[in-house]
Amino acid sequence: MYSKEFILTEVNRIREEIGHEKVNIFIEELYFSKKTNELWIITEDRPDKSAVIGKGGWVVGKLREKLGLESIHVESYGDFLNKEYKLKLAEKTLHNLNSDLTGLKNLEKAIDAKLSNIYSFNIENYIDENEFEESENTEAVVALSGGVDSSFSLILAKKLGFNPTAVTVDPGTIILPKQFKNNIKLVTESLDIKHEYIESDYSDIVRESFTGKVHPCGRCSKNTSQLVKEYAKTEEIPIIIFGDMLATGSQCINLQDDSLYRLNLPASLSVGKQEIKSLIRNYDLNEFKGFGCPLLYEVHRKFPYMKKFSIQRILRETRSGALEPGEALDLIWSFYKIE
Repeated sequence: MYSKEFILTEVNRIREEIGHEKVNIFIEELYFSKKTNELWIITEDRPDKSAVIGKGGWVVGKLREKLGLESIHVESYGDFLNKEYKLKLAEKTLHNLNSDLTGLKNLEKAIDAKLSNIYSFNIENYIDENEFEESENTEAVVALSGGVDSSFSLILAKKLGFNPTAVTVDPGTIILPKQFKNNIKLVTESLDIKHEYIESDYSDIVRESFTGKVHPCGRCSKNTSQLVKEYAKTEEIPIIIFGDMLATGSQCINLQDDSLYRLNLPASLSVGKQEIKSLIRNYDLNEFKGFGCPLLYEVHRKFPYMKKFSIQRILRETRSGALEPGEALDLIWSFYKIE
């Protein structure tokens, strides 16, 4: 429906109207969906992407209004090549497991579907438009914190037929505040999923964090992973699912013990934060700025130099493609608004 020449002409016209300098822009591919009234603009590289978006998103916003579209997605071709490579590695890793677990077979199908339609693949539409066989047995336990990544993981695990149960490690409100528990209640009841709290004493972690010598996230994550692993082994559940977005490609699923796998579900499908947020909005969950952990913010307040370790984590997710630069900046800025 739209040609590259037409889009480039309109983009340059809008840039001129709002006082942006004229630049040469290169478009690799266009994809338009009549069904959703969405346009995907795939630019040759990130500088071309920035030029199409414009400062503050003004250019792409005015383009969307002018064309009467529901939305316009602008991505660079290099980012898609990276995403495609990670998806192929994830698919290969899952295939080599040769598992008869229903959820893993469905996940392979989802990865294959994304590879076949990588420019415009929409995870939300995909799980809504396809029916998946559900396992008779519980194949996965999902570590559920009530945040966006773990909630997304639970929703996807349910839709892909893992027949999951959910567990939440509860160290107290300094790490798991009430608003996260509200999200946990909403999503588990909406999906009709069994959920259990595992109460645990994290007082040593809290105490060490307030010495200024230990960043809390590493210790907290390690303890939580161990407790979820013990739960899965006790209940004889073969997979533990986390919302980790860094362990992509061949590292999306790893053997923890002889019969227990750790699956990083968002990473296996190379989804970004915006895709995750779009899906969970259907469940009326609250979204929180920053990491949402009261302990972390208290550590930042008392020991400002600890922020650099949190920022390193954000930059790792940005380099992996899980976070867009703008999202990363918002997270980093949230650390400084508390001062």
